[in-house]
Amino acid sequence: HPPPPPPPNPLLLVFPTPTPPPLNHPNCPTSLPSIANPLPLLSNSSLISSYPTTSAYGSSFSSSLSRLSSSSWLAPSISPIAAPTSLPILIIISSKTPLTFHPRRPLPLFHHPTTAPSELLDNCVELDPWHSRCRALSNDGFGSKATGLSGVIPEDLVPAWYWTDQFAMEIIYHNRILNYKCRTMEPDSATAFYIPFYAGLAVGKYLWFKYRWKDRDRYCEMILKWLQEQPHWNSSGGWDHFITMGRITWDFRRTKDEDWGSKCIYLPGMRNITRLLIERNPWDYFDVAVPYPTGFHPRSDSDVLEWQDFVRNHNRKTLFCFAGAPRDTIKNDFRSLLLRQCMNVSGLCRAVDCAGTRCSNGTSLVLEAFLDSEFCLQPRGDSFTRRSIFDCMVAGSIPVFFWHRTAYLQYQWFLPSDPKSYSVFIHRNELKNGTSIKSVLESYSKEEVKKIREKVIEYIPKLVYAKPKEGLESIKDAFDVAIEGALKRIKEQKQFGHKWK
Repeated sequence: HPPPPPPPNPLLLVFPTPTPPPLNHPNCPTSLPSIANPLPLLSNSSLISSYPTTSAYGSSFSSSLSRLSSSSWLAPSISPIAAPTSLPILIIISSKTPLTFHPRRPLPLFHHPTTAPSELLDNCVELDPWHSRCRALSNDGFGSKATGLSGVIPEDLVPAWYWTDQFAMEIIYHNRILNYKCRTMEPDSATAFYIPFYAGLAVGKYLWFKYRWKDRDRYCEMILKWLQEQPHWNSSGGWDHFITMGRITWDFRRTKDEDWGSKCIYLPGMRNITRLLIERNPWDYFDVAVPYPTGFHPRSDSDVLEWQDFVRNHNRKTLFCFAGAPRDTIKNDFRSLLLRQCMNVSGLCRAVDCAGTRCSNGTSLVLEAFLDSEFCLQPRGDSFTRRSIFDCMVAGSIPVFFWHRTAYLQYQWFLPSDPKSYSVFIHRNELKNGTSIKSVLESYSKEEVKKIREKVIEYIPKLVYAKPKEGLESIKDAFDVAIEGALKRIKEQKQFGHKWK
């Protein structure tokens, strides 16, 4: 079972109450394009709107907010928001007091109206047992601006790059939802409800050391208890609600008290909620896998087009590359096998040894390797997926997979339906039995490689999260694809006779 993240608690943005938004925003679609169901076995889900109501928080919530001091990244300005009657999204903004910011506590914390444990006041310095999370969660979740990229990528695109943390997805989505063109302030007109709770950040530090299972479950139990007291929850049982959970699904699927993770997904109230995660359980319809955040956050359509052109024409000097660390404590470690094959074909493969923190945010080594290679090896990570998949594809390198669950059974909304059109698959057992990666990759002609790479480049916009809170001008990014996909599912569920796919 999988690994860990960073934590506070249910995030709720509080703003001055805005003027009721206009209806029928010209950019809010009244119908959505067909989006492949992420799980062909089952089919049913829910959600979108932002919770929190005025009386639900009690005095403890107000007093804790007063201790924060102004955060521009958590309090985007309110502009006219579209609320078409067909596919509106609801965000209830209930306080007249704007959020304030404290450098040691950049995330606003939501307190259950009857329970406000001191843990909810933990700041970003304490979200991780080893180091501060403040820098990683800054800039709307994009992290600190990338450095050391001059000469690696076009100079005018350097400002679009950040050292974004792989677990920052919840913050990125929250900020975008607050500015979504189809948001509405009227609960009764909402198609779906967004739950502003940072499940991944809340459980992060409790996955380690002395913490007990009760610590890992506390905040999820609190938010679900509160949700079940809300009228719009009770009218649907959660079918029209969704939540972002910025970690892999296995971090929320503890079956025994002594096992890893929280049991958030197994709590009764979570059963019908659509969950956007960076890795899903392929056999749970309500799990939807969305791309891990990468470092590229385009500021405009032109950024996307320029980047696509750059990676399309970049001179790739090596056949393939591998960025990762061997697991010496694991018998017959597969990553060690990949590294050995890479080392044995000197000049054709570039290896980036990520032992320790060498490949942590703040280095250009991995990006350079992907930019310089035709193919990039993508074994499973600590779980079946890894952020490296998206770093690789954004760099225009063709991914080579060894497990179907690394991508093919995960990101169906974001990747081509035909795996062969954008990737290479070599079963791991073939390598263990002596198959040469070099021989397999050299069997592709230049024209075949060019065709596959073009498909990778075509899908780059769906794999990145744009910098503007309102999204890009006309190009849809990963956030747009995820939200439209969730809305489509919810709308279909409400139709008479709808069956799970």
